[in-house]
Amino acid sequence: MPLTRRALLGAGGAAGLAAAAGGAGYALSRDDNAGDGAPRDHVIPFHGDHQAGIVTPAQDRLQFAAFDVEPGVRTSDLRDLFRTWTDAAERMSRGAGVGAGVAGAPLAPPDDTGEALDLTAARLTVTFGVGPSLFDARFGLEDRRPAALRALPDLPGDQLDRSRSDGDLCVQACADDPQVAFHAVRNLARLGRGVVTVRWSQLGFGRTSTTSRAQATPRNLMGFKDGTANIKAEDDEALAEHVWVGNGAGEPAWLRNGSYLVARRIRMLIEVWDRAALADQERTIGRHKVSGAPLGEEDEFATVHPQGLPQTSHVRVAHPQFNDGVKILRRGYSFTDGLTADLGQLDAGLFFLAYMRDPSAFITLQNHLGASDELNEYIKHVGSGLWAVFGGVQPGRSVAAGLLV
Repeated sequence: MPLTRRALLGAGGAAGLAAAAGGAGYALSRDDNAGDGAPRDHVIPFHGDHQAGIVTPAQDRLQFAAFDVEPGVRTSDLRDLFRTWTDAAERMSRGAGVGAGVAGAPLAPPDDTGEALDLTAARLTVTFGVGPSLFDARFGLEDRRPAALRALPDLPGDQLDRSRSDGDLCVQACADDPQVAFHAVRNLARLGRGVVTVRWSQLGFGRTSTTSRAQATPRNLMGFKDGTANIKAEDDEALAEHVWVGNGAGEPAWLRNGSYLVARRIRMLIEVWDRAALADQERTIGRHKVSGAPLGEEDEFATVHPQGLPQTSHVRVAHPQFNDGVKILRRGYSFTDGLTADLGQLDAGLFFLAYMRDPSAFITLQNHLGASDELNEYIKHVGSGLWAVFGGVQPGRSVAAGLLV
C-alpha cells in the first residue's frame, strides 16, 4: 500500500482526533502566559541525543494520540510514514508549517491545515513511540522487539476502557499553546491517512509535574502540589539510572538513548473528594495542602521521612524505600471531558505520563499503590498503554531509522 500524495494530503484521522478533542472542557484558544517566565516563541530543538518532550521542562498543554496501523500496510509504507512524520514534526517544532504550508495548488488540499498560522512555536515538542502490538508478524519486526516491551499486566484497581488503551504507535505533543499542540497531532493524523488511524486521543491542560528545578510545583485537580520529588532534567545521574535506555541485555540498538512511556488515564472522583475533610485529604496524600510540605513539616522540599507518615498515605506508599528503589520521571496533565454518561459526574482527573528505563519499575510501583494506597478511594484507572520511545533524532534521519531499516 504505497503512501501516495493523495493519502498524505487527505483529511482522514483528523476527524477522529477532532471528535476526541470536542469533548474537552477547555477551549483550543491561545494563552498569552507561557508560565515560569518562559518566552512563548522559544523553540525547543527537535534534534539531539534524546527526543524532546521527555526531560524538556514541562509545557502547559498536551495533545496525546495513539494510532493503529491499518490492515494491508507494508513495512515500506510504515517506513515512509515515519520519514514524513519526522520532517513534519521538525518543521512544526520550529514554528513552520507542514510541507508547502497553506500556499500551494488551489485545486488541491493545502499541505498544512492552517490553524497555527500567526502563532509562535510555543515550545512545541513532538515525541514518538511504538507499542508492543507493532511487533507481531505484520512487519517482520519480531526479532527487534525489546524484551521489556510487553503489554502491561492486569494491575490492582484497573477498570480499563480498552477503546482508550494501547495502540501500535503513540505521539505526544506538548506546547504552551493548546492550538499549537492540537495542530501538530491533527496534521500528523492527516499525513497518516491510509497507513494509520487514530485509536484514541486525549487533551491535557495544566501540567501536574515539574520536570526542571527552574519550574514551580504545579497543583493537580485535587488541589495538591504534584511532582515535588520528581526526577528533574538537571539530575543526570538519576536520568541515566532510571529513565534512559542504555546497552543492557535485551535492549536493541534502535532504542538506545530512548525510554519507555506509560500512559494512564486516571479519573478522579471529584465529587467524593470535595466532600472529604481537609484533614482527611492531607492524611490521604501525606502532605499539607497549602504548603505542599510533608505532614509535620513546613517546607515543601523538606526530606520525606516515610515512617512518620500515615501508613496508607500516597506519599508513603509511593516512596522508593518501599518500592525496591523505583523512581520514574512523571510529566502528566490534568484533563476534563465533560460529564459521565452514567451518573452525570465530572469526567476529569490526571492523564498520567511517566518515562522509565524499565517498565517493570511502573509495574512494581502500581502493584504496591493498587494494594495499599488510600488514594484509591478517590480515583479510577480507566485507560492505559505502554510504548517504547525512540532515542534522539539526528538531522536527515527518520526517528524510526534504526527500527525500520
